[in-house]
Amino acid sequence: MKTSLFIIIVLFSGCIAGTVHGLVNLAIVEPYLDAAIGIENQHLFESGEAKDTPEFWAEYSSYRVWQKGGQILAGAILGTSIGALFGIVFGYARNVLPGGNFVKKSLFLAAIMWATLYIIPMIKYPANPPTVGDPETIVLRQALYVAFIAISGLGALGFYYVHKKISKKALAFAGYAGFMALMFAVMPNNPDPVTAPEELVTNFRITSAIAVSSFWLSVAVVFGALWQKLQPDKTAQSKIQ
Repeated sequence: MKTSLFIIIVLFSGCIAGTVHGLVNLAIVEPYLDAAIGIENQHLFESGEAKDTPEFWAEYSSYRVWQKGGQILAGAILGTSIGALFGIVFGYARNVLPGGNFVKKSLFLAAIMWATLYIIPMIKYPANPPTVGDPETIVLRQALYVAFIAISGLGALGFYYVHKKISKKALAFAGYAGFMALMFAVMPNNPDPVTAPEELVTNFRITSAIAVSSFWLSVAVVFGALWQKLQPDKTAQSKIQ
């Protein structure tokens, strides 16, 4: 495999997909973030922790403009890093992935990673607006979520190797399902009650899922199309098998 071409495909596809995610997030998720932060601001005013003054709103508006503008860049950076992981996995697994071309292979892999690294952890720890929950538990909540992503991803990898070794392939899928069911029972629940309006939280979760899904779809299509076009594994003897 021509390493330089492989790296270009990986970084470019991840960056494009991350930018798409940032734009989708800005368009459909940010309105619910604004609503959630607005509720939090009202609580601050009512408790006396902040005053409803022009100075407060000027500072708040300046911060939110900076935050919204920066999320596209942040999306591109995060997308590049996740795209690198996707590219490495694809490089190793491309010969065993189903599909008649590399776009279909890429879509298949993206669907697996989307399910194991996002959907399953999201079911256990659904997304909430940033202002929901006790600030003192944010480190714990983030640690639980990241730990569950690692458990799901490594569990899928482990049972993939089981799948390769046994004749009854369905046992590997059943094993992964049973393992994750056990993890759902063992891992603690989110420690904070959700006090925000139910409609706001539900819409935030739906739009967040759409935004994340747009990343996985974008990275699969762009990466697969570039690989199909350039085929870096055909330019030199493969180093990734």
